[in-house]
Amino acid sequence: MDVEALKRCLPFGYPYLLIDRVVERSEGEVVALKCVTVNEPYFQGHFRAPYPSLMPGTMILEGMAQTAGLLLPEGKLAVLAGVERARFHRPVVPGDRVTYRARRLRHRLGLLKAEVQAQVDEKPVAEATILLMEVEDVGEAG
Repeated sequence: MDVEALKRCLPFGYPYLLIDRVVERSEGEVVALKCVTVNEPYFQGHFRAPYPSLMPGTMILEGMAQTAGLLLPEGKLAVLAGVERARFHRPVVPGDRVTYRARRLRHRLGLLKAEVQAQVDEKPVAEATILLMEVEDVGEAG
């Protein structure tokens, strides 16, 4: 699944879409990629010289949540409802390719619980249990 297909599945566009490609997708698991470039908008203000450019942990978590969102049935919209047991193991820097792996733990009553790991070069970057809550189509509200 390329970025155009992702934009049809997830309600995000630039600069909020934090996945570039889905390489595997089944009913209970998703593997997605994010190629981190120095041109990402958050690098402009996160740390300035002489400090190194680091991808903010919140952006890594958001990429994890977007990957977990792909575990929902097509057409379902969800918002981040919670993060449990988040752990960060090493920084992500420009030039890294982050692999997100999401595995469904439970999905019932409009709540999805997924275990998600982020890796760079098969080394752990972050991990968390992500909770997503299905919502009505906000475009039709009001």
